[in-house]
Amino acid sequence: MKKMKFLSSLMLAAAVAIPTIVYADETIKDIDFAERTYGFEEMDEAIVASSKLYRFDSGLVFEYPDAVRGIYVTGHSAGGARFERLLNLIGSTDLNAMVIDIKDDFGNLTYKPQEVSPLFDLGIGKPYIKDPQNMLKTLEAEGVYPIARIVVFKDSVLAEQRPDLSFMDGDQVWKNGRKESFVNPFMKEVWDHNVEIAIEAAKMGFQEIQFDYVRFPEGFENRADILGYTMEDYEDSELDTVQRRVEAVTDFVAYAREKLKPYDVDVSVDIFGYSATLPEAPGIGQNFSKISENVDVISSMIYPSHWTSYFGISKPDLEPYRLVTEYAKVENAKLGELENPPISRPWLQDFSAPWLGAGNYLRYGKNEVEAQIKALNENGINEFLLWNAGNSYTEGVDYTP
Repeated sequence: MKKMKFLSSLMLAAAVAIPTIVYADETIKDIDFAERTYGFEEMDEAIVASSKLYRFDSGLVFEYPDAVRGIYVTGHSAGGARFERLLNLIGSTDLNAMVIDIKDDFGNLTYKPQEVSPLFDLGIGKPYIKDPQNMLKTLEAEGVYPIARIVVFKDSVLAEQRPDLSFMDGDQVWKNGRKESFVNPFMKEVWDHNVEIAIEAAKMGFQEIQFDYVRFPEGFENRADILGYTMEDYEDSELDTVQRRVEAVTDFVAYAREKLKPYDVDVSVDIFGYSATLPEAPGIGQNFSKISENVDVISSMIYPSHWTSYFGISKPDLEPYRLVTEYAKVENAKLGELENPPISRPWLQDFSAPWLGAGNYLRYGKNEVEAQIKALNENGINEFLLWNAGNSYTEGVDYTP
């Protein structure tokens, strides 16, 4: 795991006279090494491929913190007046990172790509973040670690533009109860759409790509036989239909991580907290262990309000410390089974859930946020992210590890 983006050695670069940047349209495997002159009779391609000299350099330098302690930031907040307030919050506390929407929950980009960008012609850019490069330079100057959030398979915009990439309910694109549409995780074109966005975010200077909604729609198993969609290469799989979903989701994560290697970014995935408590969540295609094997960071969403009666806790939102403690024990055991476990960086709750009804929820504030952090720390988990959809975070919280 990298801790610092160091500049390539100028002496070595001059000696071998090779490019320091690999662009999306010139991947390592496409370079004809036989036609290049390096001052050596031959050069081992594996060594070259792994060399920092062949990694994209955005020109920005960020140090990986002692432990990431971050907040979620929408495109509107990142490009608006709230951004300064959020910077002040981080500057005055032990917070040190921002997870910023680059592709939002609808499928829009939160900025307008330039004409030279392969994303320009997609027409999905919104002017929320007027100058993402300047924003990143500000984060660099303030020492704030930048993470790009990309919502993957929940994508109403792409589904409406390209119904063939979605799930059809008769002659209409299927929508869930919240009028949201998903695109098809079985389809390679959908994978590439999101990977291209991730590559552009990496080129901007984001140090980590965080993929969210890496799954089929909730309850997909109940409509899998009635919706119209293709399974592409998974059509002939020997696995049953349930395991094909797990395979498709896992394959996407592995594919995206491989494609992002030349850009020297970490890859993380958000996942339902309950996925760690089960062998897998086959309805939506999430297998906690298989996804964890293919990422640098796993971020389980463990908001107490989102659990039903789990771990013997009848009203989880009322007991944030106990809920997070019990979850951390389960996750530690699960990750402990892996040969190369990723960093655990769960999402914590910094919002209230009145929809649970009187007597079933707390007004979350300083005590409740600190209780969740304390529970993680006591179980050896030192990284965390805070979620508040409106980016209005509790004041006066002690985030100290």
